[in-house]
Amino acid sequence: MLLSQSTSLNLLSRLRDGDPESWRRMNHIYRPLMRVWLRPRGLQHADIDDLTQTALAVVLRRLPEFRHNGRTGAFRTWLRVIVTNVLRDHLRAADRRPGDDERLLADVEDPDSELHRRWDADHDRIVLFGLMELVRPEFLPASWDAFRRTVLEGQTTSLVAAELGLTPNAVRIARSRILARLREEAEGFVEMT
Repeated sequence: MLLSQSTSLNLLSRLRDGDPESWRRMNHIYRPLMRVWLRPRGLQHADIDDLTQTALAVVLRRLPEFRHNGRTGAFRTWLRVIVTNVLRDHLRAADRRPGDDERLLADVEDPDSELHRRWDADHDRIVLFGLMELVRPEFLPASWDAFRRTVLEGQTTSLVAAELGLTPNAVRIARSRILARLREEAEGFVEMT
């Protein structure tokens, strides 16, 4: 399963409508991502917590203004701008040396930088695992094992079926249902192929 650079329009719509469960899901998925993005910036843990909370508050406040333009990565880009601006404001307020901080912020904003690519990879990995944690309880353990082993580990359907005591068709059905559920949950936040 691959993620491209696109976010769930369904979840975004529910967030705009003020659905508390959707906000819990958003927080569950994106708080760890923001923490990872901020961690190597030479910040204290308390600062990372504060900046993450500030960024999430900005997301909540500005979400009604966000319009998904159909381009891949639109939400990710919007979120990166918010996190970058929150970080920039923090660095200015802390009166840190501008040289290193300005290079860091320039790297974050440059789509060709290694840091930018790393943030994209972090996004895909963390959001995917957050979504998987959210939907996993909806499936039987054998179905989840079939999905995990065939999709994430690349094992063959016949091998997984034999080891789990399922038919190959049952493995394919489990994989298909879980992928469909993940796609549904991910719509607008990430593109799954």
